[in-house]
Amino acid sequence: MSLRQPQTERLTLVEPASAAAHAPEGSLVLVGVNHTTAPIEVRERLAIPAARLPDAIRSLAHQPGIREAVILSTCNRVEFITCQEPGHIGADLSLLRFLHEYFAIPADTVEPHLYEFRDREAIRHLFRVASSLDSMVVGEPQILGQVKESYTIAREVGAVANTLEPLLQRAFSVAKRVRTETQIGSSSVSIASVAVDLARKIFGSLQGKTVLLVGAGKMSELAARHLIQQGATSILVTNRTHEKAALIAGHISEQISLQSANHPAAACTAEVVPFDQLHAQASRADIVITSTGAEGQIFTRAHGQQFLSQRRNRPMFFIDIAVPRDVDPKMNQVEGCFVYDIDDLQQVAAAHLADRGRESAAAESIVASEVEKYREHLQTREAVPAIVALQQSAESLRLAELARTNAKLAASAAPLTPAQQAAVDALTRSLTAKLLHPQIVDLRKKSE
Repeated sequence: MSLRQPQTERLTLVEPASAAAHAPEGSLVLVGVNHTTAPIEVRERLAIPAARLPDAIRSLAHQPGIREAVILSTCNRVEFITCQEPGHIGADLSLLRFLHEYFAIPADTVEPHLYEFRDREAIRHLFRVASSLDSMVVGEPQILGQVKESYTIAREVGAVANTLEPLLQRAFSVAKRVRTETQIGSSSVSIASVAVDLARKIFGSLQGKTVLLVGAGKMSELAARHLIQQGATSILVTNRTHEKAALIAGHISEQISLQSANHPAAACTAEVVPFDQLHAQASRADIVITSTGAEGQIFTRAHGQQFLSQRRNRPMFFIDIAVPRDVDPKMNQVEGCFVYDIDDLQQVAAAHLADRGRESAAAESIVASEVEKYREHLQTREAVPAIVALQQSAESLRLAELARTNAKLAASAAPLTPAQQAAVDALTRSLTAKLLHPQIVDLRKKSE
């Protein structure tokens, strides 16, 4: 498989013999798209809903030549992390075939946007992703939880073992170290907070504004927290599952109470909108923030025309942070409707990246150090079986020679006392260790 590094060369299908020339034995291969290499139109076609993730991971792990697999699917990236069988010449083709067949996407649609990392670079990329250094909003805390969730699912379906299990555990440790030793996550910045920031910039102020949150996941709860801080007057919540919407609304009410205690002038209300009344009541909102896991669009161009008529042509803003998208982009054609998707948030997010430049540099240094440590660990681990075998062979020879010598001395007139036997045992252990030392050092060097 000839894949490109981000923004370099195009991916193409190759013959198995060519693939074998590029695939080291038991190699770690990471292939994916993210917000810097693929537009949302491509990412949403590769997105995997949480309910389908176990099946997708299981299917990938069962492809010929692929030994272990994890799939990470978020609003900003879809990545396939695999460990290939040693010496299997068709594993790269299996991975590409999986992408095209599982998602039913033509090769020329996805291939120009794919990137590939192998071995050391794959380790580095995974560490950066878990540490939120590759996120649209650098330092956002949600990505680590998403990586952990993908790992948990892969583990449950038996898709991780000796290679990906320790690698992912180390990725979690690296992310924790980055959070502990830098200030990259000091302020609560996330995709949700950037969406609210965009809404504030659109209106200048959210005072007196009604906001509708469609979806009752973590994004909605985070968005609500920032909406309250920005002074939104009314927050409406809806979800396909009414109980989840009620739970989010309850959390929002608690936050409003805390805010009111600190700022008596603050006035905000939270209300649940039944999902079957969504289109009938959506026109109440000045801003609609959607973050569902739906596979079909919730709002169409026709809905936009309906809402504007009910609002007497007062403008309505949609901030769609879902992948796949909840809002039909054609709604932008309705005069008075303004639609922003997750890719439109990048300019707002860029300002946060500039603010975190110094902390990002410190985090990158930690990641680079941890990559080298992990590679050294792998190299040492590769030499361990040979070193153990050498030590066991030497110990067997030592014990055999001691037993033969003790037998001869026992038959003589002057057998060794227990103290003398202990001294001889210690002497032979020391000599064996010194004789083996140069060979062990040489084995470790060769493994590197």
